[in-house]
Amino acid sequence: MILDPLRTLPGVIAAALVGSDGLAVESYGDGGDGLAAELASLRQGMDRTGRRLGTGDVTRLAFTSERVEVVAVTTGPYTLGAAMTRGSDTRTAQQSLARLAVDLVMPRETP
Repeated sequence: MILDPLRTLPGVIAAALVGSDGLAVESYGDGGDGLAAELASLRQGMDRTGRRLGTGDVTRLAFTSERVEVVAVTTGPYTLGAAMTRGSDTRTAQQSLARLAVDLVMPRETP
C-alpha cells in the first residue's frame, strides 16, 4: 500500500492519504479515518487562506496538540499526513511524506 513506509517509523500512530474529493484513498492506525477527514478539511481551509493572502498553494502543514504531532504534505489533488506521538522527531516522517507525494504525481517505473 502507498502508506506502508510510514508504518515502521517511530512514533507514527496513524496515517492517511486523501483525494481531492475529501475521501480517504488509504488510512491506517488508531484514528486514521478521522485523520483523513480532518486533513481534507484542513486542506480546504489552508487553500482558502493561501488564496486570500496571495501566498500560493500550501504544500506542507504541521501542528502540535497536547497528545500528537501532525505533519502533512500536499501534491496535486492529494494530501498525505501522519499523526505521531507528541515529542516524536517528525523529520523522518516529513521526508517520507515528501517522497510519497512525489511518487504519487511521478510514479517510478518498475523494471
